[in-house]
Amino acid sequence: MVGGCYAAGGLDELESFARDLSKRRVIGLLDFNFGGSGLITGDRLAKLLARGFGDTRIEDLPRRFVCVSTELRTGHEIWLSKGELVQSMRASYALPGLFKPVRVLDRWLIDGALVNPVPVSVCRAFGARLVIAINLNTDMFGKGTVVRAHDPVETCPGDTDADWPDEAHTGVDGARGLLRRQLVGTRAGPPGISSVMVDAFNIVQDRIARSRLAGDPPDIMVTPKLADIGMFEFHRAREAIDAGARAGDRILAEIEGTLTALAR
Repeated sequence: MVGGCYAAGGLDELESFARDLSKRRVIGLLDFNFGGSGLITGDRLAKLLARGFGDTRIEDLPRRFVCVSTELRTGHEIWLSKGELVQSMRASYALPGLFKPVRVLDRWLIDGALVNPVPVSVCRAFGARLVIAINLNTDMFGKGTVVRAHDPVETCPGDTDADWPDEAHTGVDGARGLLRRQLVGTRAGPPGISSVMVDAFNIVQDRIARSRLAGDPPDIMVTPKLADIGMFEFHRAREAIDAGARAGDRILAEIEGTLTALAR
């Protein structure tokens, strides 16, 4: 989504929107849907994007832009370089289980990070002489660790559903409490549905990224420190943006040096 907004000239507006997000506004954007193929339909966010970009098509953008997605049926890596910008962006961030898949022509598409989290190969295929990658998972130390064995672990007090705090189980408040526990979990109890999905997705994404970057590394890697910011903590956008700016500053001299060398 950030890439699409940049290519369409709307990055400043996106930054202003993100910096103004609060927990309440984030929750307002999450249109839960328990009867479909994702917990969140994503329609509210899509309407905001459509308000800004309308029927803008990728091939009409002033900058070259490609979205990466995954075909749900076959697992094929799909490069979206033509078509509606908003629809393509939605397909590229449709996290399986959370956002419903997006239909593009005759394909049902989900998040491209399942097959190509840091798509260096796409940039090279489209003729890039210099590939600058931004890897959002490099600060997650220990994700690739293998533990040979565990000592027996006793059940902790917060390991069962019965240990969750007792709340009203009737009426609107009870329904909201149950929904919150199922989606987010509690500090003392087991993780919620969304936490399990996101953590599992992060593990898969990290392993795939390590493998693909080893075989096809970028020319320059930007590595913001984001380990303490959760995937759905959009209300902390200010911290994330500032971390990205610091990462860019650290690598700026290398980028300038490489561009000078290419220009010779």
